Amino acid sequence: MNDEIASLLEEFALLLDAKGVDYKPRAYERAAESIRDHTVDIESLAAEGKGAVAEIDDVGDAISEKVIEYVETGEIAELTELRAELPVEMRALTRVEGVGPRTVGQLYEELGVQTLDDLEAVADAGEIQELTGFGEKTQANILDGIPFAREAHQRQLLGEARPRGERIRAYLADQPAVDRCDLAGSIRRWKPTIGDVDVLVGSDDPTAVVDAFTTYPEANDVIEAGTTKASIRDDAVRVDLRVVAPEEFGAALQYFTGSKGHNVAVRNRAIDRELKVNEYGAFDVSGLDEDEQDDQRAGEVVAGEREAKMYEELSMAWVQPELREDRGEVEAAATEDLPDLIEPADICGDIHTHSQWSDGTTSIEEMVASASTFGHEYVAITDHASGPGIVGGVGLDDEEIREQITAVQNAEEEVPIEVFSGIEANIEAGGGISVGDDVLNDLDVVVASPHSELDGDGTDRLTEAARHPAVDVIGHPTGRKLNQREGMDIDISHLASVAADHDTALEINANPHRLDLSGRLVQRAIDAGAPIVINTDAHAPASYDYIRYGVHTARRGWAEPADVLNTWSASDLRSFLS
Repeated sequence: MNDEIASLLEEFALLLDAKGVDYKPRAYERAAESIRDHTVDIESLAAEGKGAVAEIDDVGDAISEKVIEYVETGEIAELTELRAELPVEMRALTRVEGVGPRTVGQLYEELGVQTLDDLEAVADAGEIQELTGFGEKTQANILDGIPFAREAHQRQLLGEARPRGERIRAYLADQPAVDRCDLAGSIRRWKPTIGDVDVLVGSDDPTAVVDAFTTYPEANDVIEAGTTKASIRDDAVRVDLRVVAPEEFGAALQYFTGSKGHNVAVRNRAIDRELKVNEYGAFDVSGLDEDEQDDQRAGEVVAGEREAKMYEELSMAWVQPELREDRGEVEAAATEDLPDLIEPADICGDIHTHSQWSDGTTSIEEMVASASTFGHEYVAITDHASGPGIVGGVGLDDEEIREQITAVQNAEEEVPIEVFSGIEANIEAGGGISVGDDVLNDLDVVVASPHSELDGDGTDRLTEAARHPAVDVIGHPTGRKLNQREGMDIDISHLASVAADHDTALEINANPHRLDLSGRLVQRAIDAGAPIVINTDAHAPASYDYIRYGVHTARRGWAEPADVLNTWSASDLRSFLS
């Protein structure tokens, strides 16, 4: 329930901001972040009373009362009132670039805008440019941003969908009628955003499986239920179930994992071998005419129970789900040239994290101790330097950075892992770095990241930063935020070539809101010779768990352990950094 309550508090913050409240929105945002990252279930704390909930960082008495109110009644009365006063699709509207909560409030009050369709209509009619504070350019920008916002509104982040899917998979796996169970579709391929959650079950008793699924305790409602298929809504997310015979489970898993392009390539390879592959199995159809082959199960069954056997019958190695995007994996599987993909266990440390010195939620000491507990061999503290795009002006100036170096060195004495002093410096519009060279040279790790002017082509800006002799990592290179902004365009091959020449790593930022670089860009960066690093950008200890999303993004980019900087030992990493 932590995520659920955090989302409600974030909605609270947006609605308060839209109404012009100055200080409360940030308080609700920080409380939401702390609750989402808290390791103890919020329901159990609420049962202990307001004092237990208020012990969570950034959660005061007033917010504690609202949390308990929701746990006990399923509603927060004040939030319900705010929704009635401002009945808008706040999350959808604020996904339009340049439309913040206060803009939403103004558009509702003056033009009655409640939905993306409403926004598009008034923009098309030229009504927005007539409002105070707007103009023709702003109206055009809003209109241009609506298609992206509409698509984003229909998809959820991998970091939200994957845990949900895993909970449902675990629930179904415990049912007596279930023989086998797995996630399918884009969530199994670890795509950064997900439409629906797809679950596949192998069972000889589909009725019992459907009954168990439609009575899933977390389900809000049942959308539909048939004999072998059903759909539920779990916290507004659609979850689709399909039940197949156990002997067809492998074929169905291959088919419903996709992608469409991968499946077409596999099917064409089967045709060349007088085979047919579909959701029911792999069939030898060499003795059948075209009319006979129209029957989905026609021919001699040669595979179906095991997914790997489906590929084996096509003289292919089994293809990892993350690679199934029709980017050469079928050819590589046929020639036994698939990469030996990186695994989460290969990661030795995290060199992009934040503490209370900038916008993190905990102390340096706690971040370091938690990294050790997590199992890392090393960690870097890289708080924000001052500069444009840093929310709340929490960046460190050069003198504060020097003070922090000492604090990091002191923290290292308390743990059995290596701790690197670092900074996340800003890459300015022209490619300059927002920290003095003399300070940069005293740090172990310099992550340089773009935080403002995140549109247009950013290639020159990033390559200039990558050439800087003190820069070790280009952080979240495009600056994208999933479902919020697209980020900059970059010529990844050129940037990666420059990065390789200057021993600068390109980051996969594992925060589920970013996953930047994307898998496709990672693949091209590796092909160009650039080193990759997977970091969580952790602002709290719980965020170290994000590393798995970064690893699976790297796998989507065909990354092997040797391609990734933080699979190296601390001594090898230190040699690279120096």
